[in-house]
Amino acid sequence: MSRLDAKKPSLCTSEPLTKEAISCVLSVFSEIVKSCYGPTGRFKQLHNGMGGYVRTTSQSSALLAGLCVTHPVLKLLTASVQNHLSLFGDCGLFTAILCCSLLEKIRALNVAPCTSIKICQHFLSLCTDYLSSEACGCRVPVDFGSSKIPLGLVRSVLTSKRACMLSRNEVDHISTLVLKAFVLTISPQNTETSVAFGKCLYIPVKDRRAMDSAVYPGLLIETPDLDLTTELPVRTAPSCAIKMALFSLSLSGDLSDTGEGTIFVHQRVFLQAEVLGQLLNLGRQMVDDGVSLVVCQKVIHPALKQYLKEKQVVAVERVGAAMMEPLKQITGSQPMPSLQFLSPACYGHLKDLRAELFASKRFLHLIPDDPVVCSLVLCSRNETAWEELRSCAVTRSTLENLSCSRAEFQLVADSFCGSLESVSRCLEHGGGDVLTDTKWGHFWSVPPDLPSGSNWSDVVQRCGCGLCGPQQGLDWKILQCRSRPFPPQSCVGDSSVTSTNNPVLDCFAAKRNGLQVAVETASLLLDLSYIVEDRN
Repeated sequence: MSRLDAKKPSLCTSEPLTKEAISCVLSVFSEIVKSCYGPTGRFKQLHNGMGGYVRTTSQSSALLAGLCVTHPVLKLLTASVQNHLSLFGDCGLFTAILCCSLLEKIRALNVAPCTSIKICQHFLSLCTDYLSSEACGCRVPVDFGSSKIPLGLVRSVLTSKRACMLSRNEVDHISTLVLKAFVLTISPQNTETSVAFGKCLYIPVKDRRAMDSAVYPGLLIETPDLDLTTELPVRTAPSCAIKMALFSLSLSGDLSDTGEGTIFVHQRVFLQAEVLGQLLNLGRQMVDDGVSLVVCQKVIHPALKQYLKEKQVVAVERVGAAMMEPLKQITGSQPMPSLQFLSPACYGHLKDLRAELFASKRFLHLIPDDPVVCSLVLCSRNETAWEELRSCAVTRSTLENLSCSRAEFQLVADSFCGSLESVSRCLEHGGGDVLTDTKWGHFWSVPPDLPSGSNWSDVVQRCGCGLCGPQQGLDWKILQCRSRPFPPQSCVGDSSVTSTNNPVLDCFAAKRNGLQVAVETASLLLDLSYIVEDRN
C-alpha cells in the first residue's frame, strides 16, 4: 500500500534582502570571489562532498560551476554572471564582486530601493556613455600591424589563470599560438575570396609539456580506429584535390535515419540485407566519383567501412554534430540528403590529408585551400592545469527625473563609486595599500608596513596595467579616501604603449558588459519583495 504525504505549503519570504541569512550568504560569496580576483588572486579548492576529484582554480567559470548554491537570491546572482561568461568568457569575477558590493552598500542606506535603483541606472548610463566616447581613457587602440597589444591581452588572460602553472616561456608560447589561431580564422590566404570569420577548435592533450602545444591550419579529427600510416589516399599529382563526401545521416543501416526518399523491399527479401546492399551501392558510386574521404557524423556500417578501406578511401565516423559546420566551411561540402542517391554538387574538396600524433592520440589533419578554420592543440601536465587554461554635479532636472533628493542622490553616488573602487582594492592580496594617481587614475600598489613619512614615488614602480611609470610631479591618493575630483587623462601617448613590455589588459567589451550585468542584477535583487519556494 502506497503512503500518501500531506502537501507542504509553499514558503513565502518577504523583503529577502533584509534577512540576516542572505547577508551572511552574500558576505561569504563576496569574500570568495574577491580573494580570487586579479593576477595575484588566491586559489580555491572545490570538492562537492559526495566524491569526485578536487579542483584547484581561481577563475570565475570554474568557481561558479563548482559552488553549491541553494539560496534563491544567490542563485539569481550567479546565473547572471554565468550568462555573462557564456557570452564573453571573461570578467566574471569583476561582475560578481561589483554586484555584491553594490548590494552591500546600497542595502545599508536609508534610501527607498526604487529610488536607489533609478540612481544606479542613471550612473550606469553615464558610465556606458563615457566608455563609448572618444574621451574614454580606459581603451587601448589595437594596431594589427603590430602584435604587441593583442599579445598583451592574451598574455594577461593566461597569467590570470594561475592554476595553469605556466612559466613565462610557456605563457609566451601559448599566447603566440592563440594569436596565430585568431589571425588564421580571419585571414584567408586567397585574397580574392570574400572575407569570412572562421572558427578555432581547441583540442586537449594531457600529460605533455605546454611547449608541445601547436596550431594547425585546417581541422584535426581524432581517429583512434584508423591506421593513418597506411590508409591515407595517395594523390596522383601535387595539384590534385582530395574529394570528400559528408554525411549527417547514419550509415549504420538503421532504417530510422535514412534521410529523404523511399526504400522498396520485395517479398522474401531480408530487410537488413537490402539496406546493406544499398549502402554498398552508395560506396561503389562514391568510389566511381573519385571520393577519397568519407566523413560521417554518426556510425558507418562495418561492411561499408571495410569496402571503402579496400578501395583506399578513408572513412571517418562519429565526428559529432559540433564538427559539421567547420567541415562544411573548410571543404565547401554539404551533407548528403539521402542514402538513395548522391549529388555531385554536395562533394567537398581538400588540399591535403596528413596524419598527426600527439601522445597516445591519433589525428587526421584536413588541410584546406583557405584555412579559415584552425585547430589549436593545447598540451598540459594535468587536467586541472588544462581546464584553467563618476558625475561630479547633478542638475535639478536630473533629480526631478529620478524622483529623489540631492542627499539621496549623493548617498547612492558614493555607494556606486565606492563599489567600483572596492573592486580595484581586491587586486591587492598582500596587505599593502592601493593608490590611484591624480593624472591618469591608474591603480598603483605599495608594500605593507612602510615607515611613516615615506615618499610614495620612491616605492611605486609601474601602475597595475604596466603602461605608466612614476613621473616627476605625479601625485597619488589612497583609494577609497575622499579627495578632490579630477578628470583622468588618457595614458595612450606616443610611446607609453609601444615601449611597455607585457602590459596587463582586459577585453573592453567583456568589462563593459560585466559592468552593465552587475548593476542590472543588483537592481533586480534590490527590487525583490518576495521569494516563494515550493518545499514539496
